Amino acid sequence: MNRASLDKRPDEVATMFDDVAPKYDVVNDVLSLGQTRRWRKVVVEAMEAVKGQRVLDLAAGTGTSSEPYADAGIDVVACDFSLGMLKVGKRRRPDIDFIAGDATNLPFADNTFDATTISFGLRNVNEPKKALQEMLRVTKPGGRLVIAEFSQPVVPLWRTMYTEYLMRALPPVARKVASNPDAYVYLAESIRAWPDQDHLAAWLEETGWEKVTYRNLSGGIVAVHRAFKAPDSTPDGAAAAIAAHKGPVAKLRRNTR
Repeated sequence: MNRASLDKRPDEVATMFDDVAPKYDVVNDVLSLGQTRRWRKVVVEAMEAVKGQRVLDLAAGTGTSSEPYADAGIDVVACDFSLGMLKVGKRRRPDIDFIAGDATNLPFADNTFDATTISFGLRNVNEPKKALQEMLRVTKPGGRLVIAEFSQPVVPLWRTMYTEYLMRALPPVARKVASNPDAYVYLAESIRAWPDQDHLAAWLEETGWEKVTYRNLSGGIVAVHRAFKAPDSTPDGAAAAIAAHKGPVAKLRRNTR
């Protein structure tokens, strides 16, 4: 579980994102040293969405992650729990459907979307496994899920350097460019507290997703996980999968596709 999330109520986290919404995308580009756009491009490629399909983009914020689908003529729904983020996004991209929603209780019917994605938002959910169950519920049988999330660098020296940047360099930079620097201190802490690639892969299997693979980006700073819903899945499939699961799953093969 994300320890940092446990220290804040969902409404507090939402307010925090409301505060940083106007400059959120710009600050992210600065703090990631320009890598955010590359990471999002990998997510879009992994989704393999085409015209005629419907995509759910969770934790969509201002809709930056939703834009590639809309630009390609794909029906995309941008969902987030921060009204401030959604308002900024809707002003910028009125052609995209922005819907307020809680990832642990999505306002959509079963089997609604051909593909679901969430980028850099799962760690800010108080009950991430419940959110994964909800994503499974609203995804059509045979549909896919793609998650981009900060993870653990695979090289020890790089991991140490990265941790130092998060906790020492990131807060001062945020104070200079962000409207709410404390929000970025929280975000840095949430990244450090988040489980590694294999733990997230195990959560996906536990909650009923199949064919789980992941790809490390930037040496493991970010990992992109992809999984599929079984063709014959039912709404109760996720709960049944958790009940049947016993012990840790084997270490999963990394997919560099």
